[in-house]
Amino acid sequence: MANDAVRSPVLGELYQQYLVDQDTAAFVHRTRGRYTVATLARLAAIGDRLVRRAAILALGFMADYESNSTLGRALNDPDRGVRLLAENGIRALWCRVGDTNHRQRLARATSLNNSQQAIAALREATSLTHDAPWLAEGWNQRAIAHFALNRYSESIRDCRQALEINPYHFAAAAGMGRCYLRLGDLPAALECFRRALGLNPELEEVRAQAQQLERALKRKK
Repeated sequence: MANDAVRSPVLGELYQQYLVDQDTAAFVHRTRGRYTVATLARLAAIGDRLVRRAAILALGFMADYESNSTLGRALNDPDRGVRLLAENGIRALWCRVGDTNHRQRLARATSLNNSQQAIAALREATSLTHDAPWLAEGWNQRAIAHFALNRYSESIRDCRQALEINPYHFAAAAGMGRCYLRLGDLPAALECFRRALGLNPELEEVRAQAQQLERALKRKK
C-alpha cells in the first residue's frame, strides 16, 4: 500500500468523477481497489477538504460499525460538506452491525416505526434488544416506538441505553430531549438538545428547539 500522501490525490479524482456520473457502484469498486478502510479513516482525518469528503463518502458505503468513531468525529469537521456526508454515512453504519438476522430484524423495526406501526415496532425492537443488547440502534428504535405510544419515561431509558453503547448517537440524544419536552422538564430537554448538537451541529430542527427553550427558560427567571 502506497503512503497516504501519494494515494490521496487519486481519491480526490475518484470523488470528482463520482460527482459527475453519480455512479455509486463504480466509485465503491474503484475506491476499494486502491484503499483499505484504515487508510480511508486516516485520510478522513488528515486530507484536504476534497479528500476528506471522498474518504467519508467511501466509508459510508464501504465500512461497518468499526468506523463509527471516524464518522462520528467527522460530524464536527470544519467543512459542511464533510459533516453532511458523515451524517448520511453514520446513519447507515448504525444499521450495518450484527449478523444477517440482526440486520433484517432491525430493518423490520425501523420500517414499522416509519409506517407508524408503533406496537409492532415495539415488539420487534424488544425482541432484538433481548437477543442483541449491544446493538445501539435496536434500543433507539424501541425508544422511537415508546415515544409514539406516549411512553416517555420508557423512551428516555432506551435512548440512554443507545447512547451508552454508541456515544455518537445524536438521534438518541435528540429523542431524549423530545421526551423531556413532552414531560415538561425544560432544563433536561435543553441539556439533551445541546448534547445532540454537540455531536451533530447540522441538526437544524434541534437547534431551533434549543433556542426556543433557552428563550422560554430566560423568561421564567
